[in-house]
Amino acid sequence: MAAPIKFGVGQSVLRKEDDALIRGKGRYTDDYAPQAALRALMLRSPHAHAKYSIDVTRARALPGVALILTADDVKDLGNLPCLFNLETDPFTGPPYPILAKDEVRHVGDSVAFVVAETIDQARDAIEAIEVKWTPLPAVTGVVNAVKNGAPQVWADKPGNVLFDVSIGDKAATEAAFAKAHTVAEISIVNPRVVASFMETRAAVCEYDAKNDHLTLTVGSQGSHRLRDILCQNVLNIPTEKMRVICPDVGGGFGTKLFPYREYALMAVAARKLKKAVKWAADRSEHFMGDAQGRDNVTTAKMALAEDGKFLAMDCDLMGDMGAYLSTFGPYIPHGGAGMLPGLYDIQAFHCRVRTIFTHSVPVDAYRGAGRPEAAYVIERLVDACARKLDMTPDAIRRKNFIQPKALPYKTATGKVYDSGDFAAHLKRAMEIAEWKEFPKRAKSAKKQGLIRGIGLASYVEICGVMGEETANVRLDPNGDVTVLIGTQSSGQGHQTAYAQIVAEQFGLPPERVHIHQGDTAEIATGLGTGGSASIPTGGVCVERATGELGKKLKDIAAQALEASAGDLEISGGAIRIAGTDRSISFADLAKRPGADPSKMNGSATFASADGTYPNGTHLAEVEIDPATGIIKIVNYVIVDDFGKTLNPLLLAGQVHGGAMQGIGQALMEQVVYGAGDGQLITATFMDYALPRAADGPSFVFETHNIPCKTNPLGVKGAGEAGAIGSCPAVVNAIVDGLWREYKIDHIDMPATPERVWIAINEHHRRHSL
Repeated sequence: MAAPIKFGVGQSVLRKEDDALIRGKGRYTDDYAPQAALRALMLRSPHAHAKYSIDVTRARALPGVALILTADDVKDLGNLPCLFNLETDPFTGPPYPILAKDEVRHVGDSVAFVVAETIDQARDAIEAIEVKWTPLPAVTGVVNAVKNGAPQVWADKPGNVLFDVSIGDKAATEAAFAKAHTVAEISIVNPRVVASFMETRAAVCEYDAKNDHLTLTVGSQGSHRLRDILCQNVLNIPTEKMRVICPDVGGGFGTKLFPYREYALMAVAARKLKKAVKWAADRSEHFMGDAQGRDNVTTAKMALAEDGKFLAMDCDLMGDMGAYLSTFGPYIPHGGAGMLPGLYDIQAFHCRVRTIFTHSVPVDAYRGAGRPEAAYVIERLVDACARKLDMTPDAIRRKNFIQPKALPYKTATGKVYDSGDFAAHLKRAMEIAEWKEFPKRAKSAKKQGLIRGIGLASYVEICGVMGEETANVRLDPNGDVTVLIGTQSSGQGHQTAYAQIVAEQFGLPPERVHIHQGDTAEIATGLGTGGSASIPTGGVCVERATGELGKKLKDIAAQALEASAGDLEISGGAIRIAGTDRSISFADLAKRPGADPSKMNGSATFASADGTYPNGTHLAEVEIDPATGIIKIVNYVIVDDFGKTLNPLLLAGQVHGGAMQGIGQALMEQVVYGAGDGQLITATFMDYALPRAADGPSFVFETHNIPCKTNPLGVKGAGEAGAIGSCPAVVNAIVDGLWREYKIDHIDMPATPERVWIAINEHHRRHSL
């Protein structure tokens, strides 16, 4: 077997992009400041629901004000589109206008766009705009929104319901429940969260009047999709009239994948004024203007045989859409519901899925996009089943896991799991965590007045199904290699990962491989990055395109070396005759007289219709202080199956980051709206809690990889997995401790100290009566 390439696949190569970033040489959107760029601000509604009239006469006359746009000024623009519909039960969504006309439907809804010479002048103009508000009844939270007599978000959506559909076989599920020995049931809330990336959204739009051409520089997760939606759906201009450039992007988590109102308004302003326009959100705007995540309320039941076998699962899921339909909003609960059976052999399944409008910020994909919500439901339910039958959480999982010999396995929702050994990563996680010794640790903690709990979550998700991606790999004149691809890094490490795939075939060190993303003028097509698709899809493209380029280079080298292409090998940026010292460098190949540029590049396109199914086990151990409700994570183990590891360092970073986001949601993160007026109460980091380093554990992370059979590289997407297994593991651990000590069998996320303290004290109150 050949020795592994030093910088190739499987090696812990340090991130090549980090040197510039840690030296302060990163180039983010807000760093880009064209001379004489005008500054823009949005006027947002302070009401969750109101009629309004607006007068901008006085504001327009203020010094430095260049333009103020209201709904009447942009009435010819198209609406922001929703790119999802049901095949069997198509629905019609309400309009999502670029500026709300006459009526606003959530705090932060946009009513005017101001452009001025300076940001201070823009602020003065915002304050000078005269708006007459007539507040209307508002409703937040899906449970409230579906009640009889609830305020209506849209008059043509009675009961605030967008669609009400079923997934699975209702008759078979009902029949299985009728024969069940017993039934376990849970009702849980998956709270709304904010995608708290480091870099808030920002954009600069420039206009070339001579060529009638726009250039939008924006922190996004994909330049091409953004350009296409803005041009085709909103601005009604040919796509060749806009170039979108994505520089460094400081986090995305799904939320930066979508088009937003500001981008279209900036394009209108730049064309009208024939000047560059710059806009950057402050953190409160981020809370009010960017799509939010999660926000499901689910009731789930499991029909059980006497021996603990799962017979059927039935769910009722309500997903909050907010006031408008964001790009993929309705897909998130509907698509996520398909993963509700998890890793278990459940023959009969049914889920009612309702998508509900409320007077709140629209909801869309957030790291995992429906799969974390599904994993949270099934893993909380499995623990409830264990308690119902007085089984241990590991025993009931082993009893019902899909067995390796059953793979490929088609679930009751039509998903086909190709590979895995689910009991194996469960067993390994328990070994690392010293599960059998937990009673001793719990007893020791009890002596200190603390309660220990231990929890499992064995998850599966589907990813890598964004669609078709293309990579072009070319030889540069100096012998380096450049990769052009339409994915977009927002911190994942694409510069390093793709360089390693090239290195695997060419033996080039990472500094000689250059990755170009995020420019519609340079790269012909692209899906952007989302759904953990960059390596399962983009990586395959890069691998195949590199292989194609290698074949072309061998053909050229064969002529130069007067040898057969079959006798040549590539390594270290050179092509040599195998077993000899005769070689030619990439640089010399590129300089050969008559070198045809078309032979200096390779291209490949790939799409995965089947997707990949990463899976694994998260195990959390917590310590609860009953006097304060404070929870400390004292042990955390992750054993994942990602098929194949491209770079262990990058992988660990992705898993750690995702797990911390899940821990944040489990323990502290929650968007809160006022019950009566729909006010956004958690509109800053003064009110919305994020996990800090001290809130996280020291992770123990291993892989138990089984190559994916449906992916040419054998990989299974990894970017979102940490956020999928963590929430149920942490909450199951908390409930385990509360159940063991107080027979408290339920708590909703976030399990804040206040909630835990209240649950314990309510238990004491009930038992003291």
